[in-house]
Amino acid sequence: MAREGDEHYREEFDAMVTRHHQMIEAIITDDQKRINLFNNVDQLFDQLKSIFYGVYLIHDLSKKTEDAIVSYGERLSSHIVAAMVKNGIRMNSRDFIRTEKKMGKHVIDADLTTELVKESFKNLNEKTIYVVPGFIARDRDTHETTNLGRGGSDYTASIIAAVLNAEVLEIWTDVDGFMTADPKVIKTAYTINELSYVEAMELCNFGAKVIYPPTIYPVCVKNIPIKVKNTFNPEHPGTLIKAKIENDDKPIKGISSIKGTSLITVTGLSMVGVIGVNRRIFTTLANKGISVFMVSQASSENSTSIGVRDEDAEAAREVLNAEFAKEIETGAMFPMQVESGLATIAIVGENMKQTPGIAGKLFGTLGRSGISVIACAQGASETNISFVVDGKFLRKSLNVLHDSFFLSEYKVLNIFICGIGTVGGMLLEQIRTQQQFLMQSRRLKLNVVGISDVDNFVLDRDGIDLDNYEKILRAGYPANTEHMRDEIVKMNIFNSVFVDCTASRQIAMLYQTFLEHNISVVAANKIAASSDYDSYLKLKQTARDKGVWFRYETNVGAGLPIIGTINDLCNSGDKILKIEAILSGTLNFIFNEIAADVPFSETVKRAKEQRYSEPDPRIDLSGTDVIRKLVILTREAGYKVEQDDVEKHLFVPNDYFEGSLDDFWKRLPELDADFEARRKVLEAENKRWRFVATMEADEQNPASFKTSVALKEVPYGHPFYGLEGSNNIVLLTTERYKEYPMLIQGYGAGAAVTAAGVFANIMSIANI
Repeated sequence: MAREGDEHYREEFDAMVTRHHQMIEAIITDDQKRINLFNNVDQLFDQLKSIFYGVYLIHDLSKKTEDAIVSYGERLSSHIVAAMVKNGIRMNSRDFIRTEKKMGKHVIDADLTTELVKESFKNLNEKTIYVVPGFIARDRDTHETTNLGRGGSDYTASIIAAVLNAEVLEIWTDVDGFMTADPKVIKTAYTINELSYVEAMELCNFGAKVIYPPTIYPVCVKNIPIKVKNTFNPEHPGTLIKAKIENDDKPIKGISSIKGTSLITVTGLSMVGVIGVNRRIFTTLANKGISVFMVSQASSENSTSIGVRDEDAEAAREVLNAEFAKEIETGAMFPMQVESGLATIAIVGENMKQTPGIAGKLFGTLGRSGISVIACAQGASETNISFVVDGKFLRKSLNVLHDSFFLSEYKVLNIFICGIGTVGGMLLEQIRTQQQFLMQSRRLKLNVVGISDVDNFVLDRDGIDLDNYEKILRAGYPANTEHMRDEIVKMNIFNSVFVDCTASRQIAMLYQTFLEHNISVVAANKIAASSDYDSYLKLKQTARDKGVWFRYETNVGAGLPIIGTINDLCNSGDKILKIEAILSGTLNFIFNEIAADVPFSETVKRAKEQRYSEPDPRIDLSGTDVIRKLVILTREAGYKVEQDDVEKHLFVPNDYFEGSLDDFWKRLPELDADFEARRKVLEAENKRWRFVATMEADEQNPASFKTSVALKEVPYGHPFYGLEGSNNIVLLTTERYKEYPMLIQGYGAGAAVTAAGVFANIMSIANI
């Protein structure tokens, strides 16, 4: 304000004086001490007032004047603290902390400072508390007031501790200590109990703002431990930094990051084998005062990438283009390439050098999460692996690495559930009741971050309260498939699974997008896996390419392990020759219920009422549901088939499937008499109806096969004859199981078993 000529700066200055006066009145009870303190403080304020007035008059603020102004904060507060502390004596740090100017910056003159600290504290008294203003110093040549920059108070303390051979350096700050990651980004981050000097330095250099990096060096040389404590939580043990950590079994101690990274790539054929190119790069940047925090060079030597902060990127580009102007003009080198909006991440731990596969796990984990590494660097000490990613993937990268390297208390699986009808509602209840058990016994946290129904959808990356999800859902976004898709993709959340408990074609069409964005898919919905073969194949291939999962075990047989068993047989080299199956629990229920006093139309109503059938039973009666299941099983067995390839021998005339659902229910009793007549004949012959799906390969020509669905009359003694209720059964004839086919049988319908099957698919992803 003073520099701009705004005379209201005086009001702000007076408010600052008043604040200090009020503080003194509040905390200093001794009258004489208070009078002396007011004199000291007001003398400093008089000086500061004159400086402000000078700035106001000339409308200019030089670096020298700014350094002088900002020094007054420490000078004033140290007088007050020294007066408050019993047996406290204030020491003037400008008498013994000396700086020199290098590259336009004030840096410590170590030799002179060491000599002056020893002289100033030569008469140390154990009964005296020495209060030293940190941050401020004096130029060794001009004796002008200078400062040590950000974290300068920690640095001052470290210098004094090292010179005086202190037992410990305590840094009291506003956090509990070093965290495994930024707690603002990773909710499960926790305080690291112990770090080595090297680990602490690496974490500080890459964004952990707990202590100022230069603070570590002076005490490290003297092997003086650093204890980081929280002023606002003094009971917390904090973090201890020392030379050697005993019983340290964690390869990774922490993850830190730097937002706003720019990557400058210096490239050209003239760089190959030429001595001095890198010297020119770094000298040029150093002369401009630009700090480089990461370097990555190709082994061919034709390119070097350097990481700088976004605010330094343009200046770095200009000075490097100027330095290599002749080479650029001749085409021997290319103009500097700058890529901004990036983030640098470092995983840190001294035990990495003793643990094989860390780098492989790091890049594999990132790859499966759809995160591309733009550049990377690893020092020979192997205590730090640094890499650059697109800035929009920073949160996701930190979370997935924190989870993957067991820095989190729990492994987290983030789940979106679409459809909360019979199956989806039951699934949510199963997850709710199992959440605590899985956290305690498996260290697995199932975090439901999205729920959708026909009316609304809600997303929350911190997790939705499943005890209250219906109320939360009603306050969510209006249901819109495209909007939901875009918001889920935008969340960019790690270890995520989209669970489809609908029968919607629109929802099934979202799978490809989700898989492409490294979101696994678990589907109770049969539409995608039974759609046209090329789309089905593309979904599976995308999942493989992206390192995520497309699971749909419940598409056939609800909770029965049918698809998984076929996959295991084929993967082990067996060949499926024939599939015979009753795949509709609904139809099996209907034909088990039909009796002299229970007509056909009544059995269909019962199936609907007991939730065995689809909401529209015509899907079951038309064979559509069974055809889809057969197509899925045939494809999993290794055969290319479309729904239209399946021969259909149905038991309800086609015209019953036309018109509205109300029309269907009105006409259905017309079929009762015919079914009853045929049922009596079956009963006399000791046979039963079963709707059977069949795939049979030609053993002479393995590429040739037939698929069909038909209502068959099954004799007594056949494995299908005694199938009860809504159970499913599958007979698999393979090259290994030829004489005695493999039989899989059990509940094939019902919300509870289907939800349990979906849950099992989710857990199979969580356990990978």
